[in-house]
Amino acid sequence: MRSSQTITLLAGFQWLFFMFANTVVIPISVGSAFDLEQVEIVSAIQRSFILTGLACVLQGLIGHRLPLMEGQSGLWWGVILSLAATADALGMDLATVGGSIAVGAMISGALVSVFGLLGVGELLKKWFTPAVMFVFLLLLANQLISIFLKGMVGLNEGTAIDLKMAGFSFLLAAFTILIHVKGKGLFSRLNLLIGMVLGWIASSLLFPEEAVEAIHTTPFLQWFPWGEPTLQWGIVLTVIMTGLLNTTNTVATLKESEDLFGKVTTRYQYKFSFFLTGILTTLSGMLGLVPFAPYASSLGFLQSTGIRERTPFFLGAALFVILGLSPSLTAFFSTIPHSVGNTVLFVAYLQLFRSTLRNIEGLSFDPKTVYRVALPALVGLAVMTFPTSVFSSLPELIQPLLSNGLLMGIMTALMMELFYWFGPRIRHLPARK
Repeated sequence: MRSSQTITLLAGFQWLFFMFANTVVIPISVGSAFDLEQVEIVSAIQRSFILTGLACVLQGLIGHRLPLMEGQSGLWWGVILSLAATADALGMDLATVGGSIAVGAMISGALVSVFGLLGVGELLKKWFTPAVMFVFLLLLANQLISIFLKGMVGLNEGTAIDLKMAGFSFLLAAFTILIHVKGKGLFSRLNLLIGMVLGWIASSLLFPEEAVEAIHTTPFLQWFPWGEPTLQWGIVLTVIMTGLLNTTNTVATLKESEDLFGKVTTRYQYKFSFFLTGILTTLSGMLGLVPFAPYASSLGFLQSTGIRERTPFFLGAALFVILGLSPSLTAFFSTIPHSVGNTVLFVAYLQLFRSTLRNIEGLSFDPKTVYRVALPALVGLAVMTFPTSVFSSLPELIQPLLSNGLLMGIMTALMMELFYWFGPRIRHLPARK
């Protein structure tokens, strides 16, 4: 009994570190984009921890009821940063842009909740064929791995690769992978937690000059920190569209989880998962946070650890809420080196590629099928490599959407499916076994 409780406790801490590493960088980057004071950024970190922990508990209990992290969406994150960066080009101040984003987030959250209760999730599920799932997961994995790799080699803090940091990060990644592949039993299943803790200690000893200084503050509730609600309709409509397209995260993650958990996701799970995500999106707009979605990367985390029970997940989420409520704990955990967090997430998200490839197992690559898969995947990857400046000739209000490779890939994949379904001489893609 004690052994089982110890495993559950350690697995809970592993979930805590996973949630922390996925969350902490988001409010920092967004706060910087909107020129917020440091105390406001730390406060946003605390609100992020609290709301993320509560979101995970609610989804696990009454939403989709699976141990899948509900966190701040990468798609939302990218669009918000893009809108903030184009404020000058749009002739607006940051407070106006931020206030319009808040209004759009609240409206899109309400729409997603209503659509969820109306059962739209079942309709969207039919659109997510194996071809669309492959494109979505491939582009998501590429986007996230790129972010983490930059953090591993020091490109988040500078314009050139830091050789010492890069060497340390790749050694830590190799060590963490080795534990997972060669380790036995519990040692293998806790590879991410071991890598995080040992990497934190090693980084503190090897790079004391790069230690992050803790900033202590008292948590406070702040409404509309990005700017008072404003109706700049171009931004509002762009944000609403982002919120609706963000539902692809829910559909793709729940559909892909069916293989992992060995059971079909029910209409109830889709309905209430959408409803909760919509409520959280509305709250995020009011609190100045990046809106939420189920993390497809949770699947890679679960595959890496092999621990799929809900109890450690709930424990990790509860600890995350406690972490957010405690200024001293938040200050302590905020000192973890960014290179260590990025390295451990890099290892965890590599497993997402396995889920990606499973969607094309048994697929016959005739010319029509190649177009369905290759066109959206390669278009999305190509757009990801373009600098934002090349889109300056396009209408300013659609630049954030068209410059997002993940978004463009998903939209192209869905359009290809419509063409495939309604084309006069095209076969359906064989179901994945």
